Amino acid sequence: MGSIVVGVDGSDASHEALRWAAEEARLRSAQLVAVHAWSFVPAQPIGDPGMLAMPAGDLPGQLSAESDAAQIGLDQAVEEALGADSGADVERRVVEGDAGEVLVAESKDAALVVVGSHGRSGFKAAILGSVSRHVVDHAVCPVVVVKTSS
Repeated sequence: MGSIVVGVDGSDASHEALRWAAEEARLRSAQLVAVHAWSFVPAQPIGDPGMLAMPAGDLPGQLSAESDAAQIGLDQAVEEALGADSGADVERRVVEGDAGEVLVAESKDAALVVVGSHGRSGFKAAILGSVSRHVVDHAVCPVVVVKTSS
């Protein structure tokens, strides 16, 4: 049986999705995999148009710091959603990339993908985009969208 993958971004919606996925994993005796996607946005070049000058900095150090911060964020989200003493066995993955694409890639080896939804619709969803919509449309396994209760 495949794992249950849940997208975690630290929001209330992802906390609810994580709780739902943990219970489903328990019922199925499946491995729970919490995935946090992150993207590094490099500093913008400075200077006159046509002349690129990058600010002095430690790019490898910045990437490492961003990755470390993403790992800390995932760890905190899992603890907040499930509790420090929940006993849940959660594999934690921090993956650089677009959240929707990362979760679609994770769906290839999963029995189920779980994502949270903020419940936006219409114009707001079109402007902001929707990770859950992308995953539903492109995942290769079943997807559960857990909506927040608020």
